[in-house]
Amino acid sequence: MLDQITPIIATYNEAPNIERTLGALSWAKEILVIDSYSDDQTLAICAQFNNVRVIQNRYEGPTEQSNFALAQEIKTDWVLSMDADYVVTQALENEIAALAPNIDVKGFEIGFEYVINGQPLKGSLYPPRTSLYRRDSAHYQRDGHTQRVVINGLVLKLQQRMQHDDRKPYSRWLASQRKYADQEAKKLAAATWQSLSWPDRLRYLGIAPLAVIPYTLMVKGLALSGIAGLQYTWQRVVAEVYLQLARLRLKFSKANTDRNNR
Repeated sequence: MLDQITPIIATYNEAPNIERTLGALSWAKEILVIDSYSDDQTLAICAQFNNVRVIQNRYEGPTEQSNFALAQEIKTDWVLSMDADYVVTQALENEIAALAPNIDVKGFEIGFEYVINGQPLKGSLYPPRTSLYRRDSAHYQRDGHTQRVVINGLVLKLQQRMQHDDRKPYSRWLASQRKYADQEAKKLAAATWQSLSWPDRLRYLGIAPLAVIPYTLMVKGLALSGIAGLQYTWQRVVAEVYLQLARLRLKFSKANTDRNNR
């Protein structure tokens, strides 16, 4: 099965992560990196791996970038869609290698083990993703600040997990959360109550920043992960606060626009 898969990785200034990610993909005949014109050492690191092919494309959004990647010349039937801070563990590699999917199986959902400063956490709020799929059965749609792959066919779940191990500076994370919050606020404003997941309903009610603390520490077990668990919980609180501030900005902006149009 490994010979039938091309990993696809989107990058922009991922020097702190990309070597670790590529190093765990030595089994792949070719890795396709879609780079948004990085100006750090990302491309130099990619050049050290003989199985990496880099295509640069101006970034217009995660959905557009992912669909652009699928439109490239890919020699395998399957792709493994990855962020630059994802790491395929040996256990996950072994599980994928043993797959022999029937023709009606079009994809596999993979869960994640979140890593903070090199320490795996007991749990996280990071959702599973359909990351391994037949490329001719998939396309991407926008979903808030990120994208969602749409698979035309049966999707099964893998038992082993991918690691999420982002080691970029905290300032970069904060900047990303501010941008994500604006996009998620627009998503909430346009959604109906019935269409919202229960986490989004808590966000809609404005209580997610408080609810995330006991849920993350107790239900997800992050209290057992020491300092790393507390750091992750704090990150989730910050992200939820940013979202509520973005919702307020959106409401004030709409109110001003309505007054001006009267």
